Amino acid sequence: MREHAIVLPATTPGPDTAALPRSLAGVVLTGLAAGASGLALSLVLHLIQHLAYGYSPQAIISEESFLEGVSGAAPLRRIAALLVCGLVAGAGWWAVYRFGGKLVSVKKAAEPDGPAMPIPTTAAHALLQIVTVALGSPLGREVAPREFGAMLAGWISRRLGLDAEERRLLVACGAGAGLAAVYNVPLGGAVFVLEVLLRTTAPRAVISAFATCAIATVVPWIGLGDQTLYHLGTYRISTALVVWALPAGAIIGVAAHYFTLGAAWARRHAPRDGRLLPWCLAVFGAIGLAAAFFPALPGNGKGPLQLGFSGDLSLQLALALLVLKLLSTLGSLRAGAEGGLLTPGLTLGALIAVALGQVTGLPTGACAIVGAAAFLAVSMRMPITAILLMMEFTRAGHDFLIPIFAATVASVGTDALLRKRAP
Repeated sequence: MREHAIVLPATTPGPDTAALPRSLAGVVLTGLAAGASGLALSLVLHLIQHLAYGYSPQAIISEESFLEGVSGAAPLRRIAALLVCGLVAGAGWWAVYRFGGKLVSVKKAAEPDGPAMPIPTTAAHALLQIVTVALGSPLGREVAPREFGAMLAGWISRRLGLDAEERRLLVACGAGAGLAAVYNVPLGGAVFVLEVLLRTTAPRAVISAFATCAIATVVPWIGLGDQTLYHLGTYRISTALVVWALPAGAIIGVAAHYFTLGAAWARRHAPRDGRLLPWCLAVFGAIGLAAAFFPALPGNGKGPLQLGFSGDLSLQLALALLVLKLLSTLGSLRAGAEGGLLTPGLTLGALIAVALGQVTGLPTGACAIVGAAAFLAVSMRMPITAILLMMEFTRAGHDFLIPIFAATVASVGTDALLRKRAP
């Protein structure tokens, strides 16, 4: 797909004085809307997780993690939850494609003269992602809040009578603000807007992105608090870790490159007709059978990622989860399920790094942090955003930037070489 940079050079003046109040209102309202929708989606996610796996029934937000809840559920309950997931995914997306309007992606909506995102269809598409991830789908949940944020931003900009370029700016900011809201990552969300969606550092875009993401991040604190997504062990940065990061980053770059190709192939061949239901039932049923023995498998990958960051994964378990996570993610995409690849990408990178760290004798938790960022940088084509997201996800110390930089440079460079040699 052709990428378009926003036509906002650094020397371009801001909007005219008459339009400025409406532009400011658009920024504030977009941040509030993205934050509120992110909070609502997070609460729906937690509620369905608790109902599906039967843990912490007294509270939607509890100290018990999803991994702990799934581990405490009976194996048959895990299988049943994944079968329900397959039923919801197959029937739900078939209905969206059969009866809904044409879906418009965030990237498409953020292009010059991009079409508006249809509200009913986009909302159904996003909610299906949240429900299926809560039931155990291995795909990520980050696309749903991005879609909601962008959709609401487009609606707000049209109500305010903003011009096409202002609408495009707000749509991109709404997507980044949705990401910031659900993950508590204001900086990562803002840089995602600038690096991935708008591809600019024009002052107006920078100010709008940071303002909307800051507002959207604060709103969910009302119900979720100011949470750190992942918790780390105590790790010291060493010369050995920095040296290890270079070859490990290159290996991870190869893995991420071919994972990206595999995911693209799976999406291209996914059914959008009546075959969706049998495909989803078969794939999610198989994931359920695997989850009966590996409770860390269901969900977007947060469980094994936390185990990796804490240094609680053996080599055997890391390799088993790596294979299962890879197959389940690609299988879900091939079956026609929708979802993001942010947390799955982080998880795959962390699991590869844990295995490489086990072989070399380095602290596996530190290796996992470095490997997760390097994989995400390639798999989602956003190296700067990947580094910032990792630092905000984990609140890792500043010194971690050194091995993360080394691994990311190696992974992105390796990916560039492979793409250059591709026919």
